Amino acid sequence: MSWQWFHRLGSPRWFYQKSGAWLPWLGATALLLLSVGIVWGLGFAPEDAKQGNSYRIIYIHVPAAFLALAGYYIMAISGAIGLIWKMKLSFVVMRAAAPIGAVLTFIALFTGAVWGKPTWGTYWVWDARITSMLILFFLYLGVMALSGAFSREQSGDKASALLALVGTVNIPIIYKSVDWWFTLHQPATLKLTEASTIDPSMFYPLITMIAGFYLFYAWVLTLHTRTLILQREWRTQWVRELLGASSPARG
Repeated sequence: MSWQWFHRLGSPRWFYQKSGAWLPWLGATALLLLSVGIVWGLGFAPEDAKQGNSYRIIYIHVPAAFLALAGYYIMAISGAIGLIWKMKLSFVVMRAAAPIGAVLTFIALFTGAVWGKPTWGTYWVWDARITSMLILFFLYLGVMALSGAFSREQSGDKASALLALVGTVNIPIIYKSVDWWFTLHQPATLKLTEASTIDPSMFYPLITMIAGFYLFYAWVLTLHTRTLILQREWRTQWVRELLGASSPARG
């Protein structure tokens, strides 16, 4: 079995050259799904019998929370690949995923607080789910801080990858927090192994928004990764040629 494809996948130059063609499709599809989902959810989905219209914040809150967790796995797995196989691209992806995940986690926490006021009567409580999500936010910030805390880029890569891997312990805790503790946060509405408890008229726009968020995440991650590649590889011949520089790199 040839591993050529695997090594090619780890090449920043190969990724930069190939990913340019992906961006228009990712961006356009994400924009279409998000537009359909938000209009469907806010304008046409029925009002909830108990929560009224306040429940509609799920069309932002739930997709942001999904991506905050999935994005952490992407960041941690990228860091692990970098540590094991020394792939430069994987460390770049890890660094690119950290701020995006932090923003998504903040959105999930903020929209959860806005939703909590009419539902629970308070913006914040030290609930197991909310507290573990706050820890996730700090883990993202920690990875960002560590990656920039070293004068040698490689040292920052390794230290932040180790922190990202240690932080994966928090992800199953977030998932199971509503089952392991008595919390104000309701159990998961969407489950992989069981039927959804949400009405189909509310479920379909939510699924559309989640799909749109995933594609939007992929679009932003690709864009940020490409930017970091240029910053890291600016001394190489291919980046100099790409940017129009005439003088070759000196080793």
